[in-house]
Amino acid sequence: MSSEKSRARSEKLFESARQVIPGGVNSPVRAFKGVGGNPIFFKQGEGAWLIDEDDNRYVDYVGSWGPLILGHCHPSVIAALKAQLKNGLSFGAPTRKEGELAEQIAQLIPSIETVRLVNSGTEATMSAIRLARGFTHRNKVVKFEGCYHGHVDSLLVKAGSGALTLGTPDSLGIPESTSSETFILPYNDLDSATQLFEQSGNEIACVIIEPVAGNMNCVPPVAGYLQGLRDLCTQHGAVLIFDEVMTGFRTALGGAQSVYGITPDLTTLGKVIGGGLPVGAFGGKQEIMELLAPTGPVYQAGTLSGNPMAVTAGLATLKEISKPEFFDSLTIKTESLLKGLQDRADSAGIAFTTNQVGGMFGCFFSKEKSITSFSQVMDCDVDRFRKYFHLMLDNGVYLAPSAFEIGFVSAAHGEEELQHTLDAAEQAFSKL
Repeated sequence: MSSEKSRARSEKLFESARQVIPGGVNSPVRAFKGVGGNPIFFKQGEGAWLIDEDDNRYVDYVGSWGPLILGHCHPSVIAALKAQLKNGLSFGAPTRKEGELAEQIAQLIPSIETVRLVNSGTEATMSAIRLARGFTHRNKVVKFEGCYHGHVDSLLVKAGSGALTLGTPDSLGIPESTSSETFILPYNDLDSATQLFEQSGNEIACVIIEPVAGNMNCVPPVAGYLQGLRDLCTQHGAVLIFDEVMTGFRTALGGAQSVYGITPDLTTLGKVIGGGLPVGAFGGKQEIMELLAPTGPVYQAGTLSGNPMAVTAGLATLKEISKPEFFDSLTIKTESLLKGLQDRADSAGIAFTTNQVGGMFGCFFSKEKSITSFSQVMDCDVDRFRKYFHLMLDNGVYLAPSAFEIGFVSAAHGEEELQHTLDAAEQAFSKL
């Protein structure tokens, strides 16, 4: 396994991009700031593999940050898109397929009685929170340390050190008056949520949470935590929003809410339901959703919402993942990968642990045997991850370029790809 890779074309493209795009990238994590070095420019995907501009091949565990659960260029998705391409890209008017996608979502996720399609996960969470505020006639929002819900002003706030700390802006351009409407709590700490509701329950419009935290790497909920939040919201009349933009149709066919047996009031979706094209959605109880315009007074709109190409890719993807044993197979593959990584780390004497839900996984350079909190994630050895990232990259494995991002296994990952990854990891651990 060679570690000599020329990336001259990527370097040249990055220099050119920096002249016309802030930081040379259109989303910050792509810039490799978290791992050092410069980003790789890709030109093609094949199944579980990515091919860069210098013709280097990498086993891909980013999967466009989750949507590509079938792998790159799945034949069924490509065929469906080619057929739709002949009929048009966008109409700005209702289409049969957007209704079909909405029906599929409602059928597969029982908590969603009606659903509105949008263009991104950020738009979905922003709209769901507006709807929750309109429904409850309250303003306060509760979010959790390490959970990301898009670059919405009221949600892009730092995690407070205390359980009841009000947020302060995590970005210039966000007024403190906006972020002050957001409470921030530690993830997986039900006592802090209970205390907050006892003090301010009549002000809280909604609680929004990733049921499996995927933006501080992969941190599943501890037993009873999500049910506790459900009970608090019910008791105090707040709306419980599950942000399943990442976990929806990724952890299971019914999303994380089906894995943990919890019924949220609203759910936000994205990624998989677009099959790799830009998409988002939010849905839930009809009594809440009917407040949306044009039937109700809560306004939301979008020129490209329900875009024919995106819903076509989404329908083709949902059809494939609805086949029997799909998620069982994905889970088994991921378990095999993580066991192999753990065994090799242990053999090399490297402090290392993993988390997994379905085909989503997290790897942590930590002595902790169980990672359940934001503080534990922050205590992991980030420097060691940076070295590991580049060693894996040099041996043809593309991981998320951040110690705080989750990994994804696709249906296209087979024995060859998994073994390639484990061989690369064995070499990497030996050099750490």
